[in-house]
Order: sequence, then C-alpha cells, then structure tokens
Amino acid sequence: MKTYKYPSPTEWQSLLKRPVKSIEAIEKDVLPVLEAVKANGDNALRDFTEKFDKVKLNSFKVSETEIEQSASLVSPELKQAIAQAYDNIYKFHFSQKQAVEEIETMPGVKCWRRSVPISHVGFYIPGGTAPLFSTVLMLAIPAKIAGCKNIVLCTPPDLSGKINPAILYTAHYCGVTQIYKVGGSQAIAALAYGTETVPQVHKIFGPGNQYVMAAKQLVNKSGVAIDMPAGPSEVAVIADNNANPSFVAADLLSQAEHGPDSQVVLISNDEKLIEKVIKETENQLKLLPRSETASLALNNSKAILVHTLDEAMEISNAYAPEHLILATENANELAEKVVNAGSVFLGNFTPEAAGDYASGTNHTLPTNGYATAYSGVSLDSFFKKITFQYISEKGIKNVGPIVEIMAENEQLQAHKYAVTVRLESLK
Repeated sequence: MKTYKYPSPTEWQSLLKRPVKSIEAIEKDVLPVLEAVKANGDNALRDFTEKFDKVKLNSFKVSETEIEQSASLVSPELKQAIAQAYDNIYKFHFSQKQAVEEIETMPGVKCWRRSVPISHVGFYIPGGTAPLFSTVLMLAIPAKIAGCKNIVLCTPPDLSGKINPAILYTAHYCGVTQIYKVGGSQAIAALAYGTETVPQVHKIFGPGNQYVMAAKQLVNKSGVAIDMPAGPSEVAVIADNNANPSFVAADLLSQAEHGPDSQVVLISNDEKLIEKVIKETENQLKLLPRSETASLALNNSKAILVHTLDEAMEISNAYAPEHLILATENANELAEKVVNAGSVFLGNFTPEAAGDYASGTNHTLPTNGYATAYSGVSLDSFFKKITFQYISEKGIKNVGPIVEIMAENEQLQAHKYAVTVRLESLK
C-alpha cells in the first residue's frame, strides 16, 4: 500500500484509477458467451459450466431435496445470525414503502403514482471462494416486500456440482425456491434470454466480478434491466487522529480480501496515523486465511495524505467509493458533505462489515465510480413507478387551454384537437 503525500487536484484522476481491465477487452471475452447461451440454451450452459467451473452437470435446477438437506449443514449459530439479520434488513427496507398520494395539481386535475412490483426478477449470487449468502438476504427481502411474483436465483456450483449450503438455506429462509447451478457471465445470459431450464427475467440483480458486470451491461443494451454496474468491491476510509489504527486496518482488509481486483483507499490529514495503519495492516494481513488475495488487492491500494478533512472529502467525492467510512471526530458534520458514495459508515464503531451483513442497509452498491449517478439496491429497485391521472369536466376547462396553446406552438395540431374536441363538447 503506497502513500501519496499532498497530491494536487490535477493528480487525483490518475491516482484514483481502479485496477480493472478496459470494458472493451472484457466485453470481447463475454459477448461470445452471451451469444452462445442465447442461441443454444442449456447446451451452452453445460459447456461453459464444464469449462469455467470444472464440473459436468446434467441438471441445473436445485432440487427440493438439496434445499431441505442444506438446513442440516448449517450451524445453529449461523441460522440464528441469519434470522436476526433478516429481521434487521426487513425492518429497514419495509420502512421504505410509500403510500399512494393523490395530488390535485389544479382544480379538477388529479395525478398520482403507484408502485407496481417487477414480476420476474433474477439474482446472481457469487459462490466461489466466498459464497455470499448474505447477498441472498439483501436481494430476496426487498423483492418479497415489493411483491415480485417470480424470483430466479443463479449461483455457481463447486467442483462436486453442489451449492454452498448457507446459500441454499438462506434462499429457502427467504422463500426463494427457483435456484439454478449456473455462474459467471453465462448465468447472466441465462437470466436475460432464458433457456430450456432457466426462466427469463425482466431485471437482474447482484454483484460479481468484472466479467459478470460486463455481461450485465451488455444484456442491458438489449433491453433487460439491471440493478446497477456492480463489480469488484472497494472502500475509502477518511480518518483523523481520532481514529483507531487497528480498526481502520481491519476495515481496509475486510474489503481487500474480497478479491485481487478489489481496491481500498485511506485518506487522512495525519501522517502518523497513516504510518500506524499501514503497519497494523501488515500485522493483521499475516493472520488472514485469504492473505494472498488481500495482499494482491493492497498492491492496487493507496494511502493519501492531505492537508485538511475538507480536502479528504473532495478526494472521496471524486473517487465515488462503493463504501465510505468516516473515522473522524466530526463524522456527522463531515457526512453532510458526502456527494458521491454508495453507503456511508460513521464513527469508530461502525465497520463496513456491519452493512455487509446485518445492520439493515443494503450491501448491493455501485462500484467503479458509478456512485456518481447510481444508488444502491433498495425497495424501489423492485418496483416500476406508474403514474395515473384523472381530469374532470372542470379540470379539462382549466388545463385544456394551456395544452392547446403549447401543442399549437409545437405544431402538433392533433394534440391540440384532442383537447379542443372535449372543450367544445362542454359548451
């Protein structure tokens, strides 16, 4: 983890560059996979599963027996943790429900908006070296609250053709029963286009590596909605001399262990703190089972020394991190200046890991700088917002002349006449 001292704003863009391949290069690899699955369905899935996951599968759908057996393979402690996390996530997302509100924009003209659930949604759940059963909670809970009728889950199998039992147990706990042993970009293709086995969906959710993200973006071009571009995980930590170096180091490593293409950024106005955090990071790294992965991510990571915390926030907003931790004395005040971030964690005792699992917020967030324009997954992600309006006789008399004038000036006479014919009927 290299330290950069007092970089000028002209250096920020190059300094904050993510360690990802060019999207063009990745799409070149992914596009043939999508096209093959679209053309050949299950046969293509079998070929890609054997090629990428090193296992031959005759059937992709997870059976009810496999789902039921998963319960016996999950410890009581984990079941209890999943249950409490479920409750917290449910409570936070249920609070996002909005009642229909009818607005009378002028006498006799009423408008309202209704949230209609997306009927067919697909989840991609990473299941390789880190089986993210927590992502099942983050996606299935708001989908259930929204009322999505058909939920399809894809996750890669292991070398024996099985799915991690925690993923199956959590899916069952959340009421998800359509589960398929398909991973990578081929899973995104299956969800987008449908195969003989995997149902087609209208919107695809879930994180993944750069290839999964590229696949999501490509199918989005063909009309399938996606939650957001979500690739390798990342965190930025803004810390001052009030921060605990051990805590900060642990937060950096918690993201670094996700994958070699993850990135962590430390921004501080205290050089001694940076030195302590780097030393603590090296010490904690030695204790991690995924130390090799985290070490590779740290090679792409940076510590940035700045003059003030305001400057630190400017850099963070330029970076637009997926996760932002404010380990500062004035965290609440600094939080008001956040413009670009997926999710923000305030204070020394608010680890990003809490948001990953159980505090209640959603951990499916925009990465790679997309937090400048995208929000994380929420209850709204599973709805279509449809507007309605009703205009009475009084209302058309009020709004009609306005429409007539505007339509005439746009030279759209049929639009004007649609109003005029109604007004004349009321004379």
